[in-house]
Amino acid sequence: MVASADLLCRLAGECDHVVAVDRGLDALLGAGLSCDVYVGDADTVSDAGRALVDAAEAFKVERHNPYKDYTDLALALDSVRRRWPGAEVVATCATGGRPDMALSVLGLLAGYADAPVWIAEDKVVARILHAGESWIIEGSEGKTFSIIAIAPNTVVSEHGLEWELDHSPLDLLADTGISNVVRSTATIQVHTGTAIAYLLREGFIGTVDRNNRSKSDYFCPVPGKPASMRFNPKSPCIKESLPL
Repeated sequence: MVASADLLCRLAGECDHVVAVDRGLDALLGAGLSCDVYVGDADTVSDAGRALVDAAEAFKVERHNPYKDYTDLALALDSVRRRWPGAEVVATCATGGRPDMALSVLGLLAGYADAPVWIAEDKVVARILHAGESWIIEGSEGKTFSIIAIAPNTVVSEHGLEWELDHSPLDLLADTGISNVVRSTATIQVHTGTAIAYLLREGFIGTVDRNNRSKSDYFCPVPGKPASMRFNPKSPCIKESLPL
């Protein structure tokens, strides 16, 4: 999945640094943008992008052998840690492509515990929340919200939603937190474990039945993202396009 040029331009303007991960360079070039650092093995980038990588003049290049033990995203996150310790990360073009790689991306971003991690796409914004972290969502009344535990022993609280939780355990990858609805300023807290919270930019998708939360109609096959999210202007953006 490639983010729109409008989204890429907005994110690039809100971040201090832009890191292109392999074919993510092509997404940037297509939006009329460049990057500060390129990380990857250049095995999926276009000929035009590869020429820029080979020249290594327009940006810094960390090029790796295709026969490596780690994905390009793993190497890019390591680069961020080295170059900007404690930096917040906003990843885009990260939720499409091969399903195995998409799951790996989620795991890698969840493992980046140095600072907050966001995933920003055209239709959704997500935040990975570790134990002790919270997310306040404002101005998103009527939007679809979902939260999924991505680590064992995850306990969460969520207020300001149609269905609220108070120190409630979420089973690993269970559907308990799928397709909720924002009703006011919402506060999401993870007390233990790790979860990924999604907010769709569009309105609610599903059927609201206040008497039966578990109804199958509530399942939303499209992960959601927040419409109102404050990006830290001191964050490097990772522009990635799968496969890595």
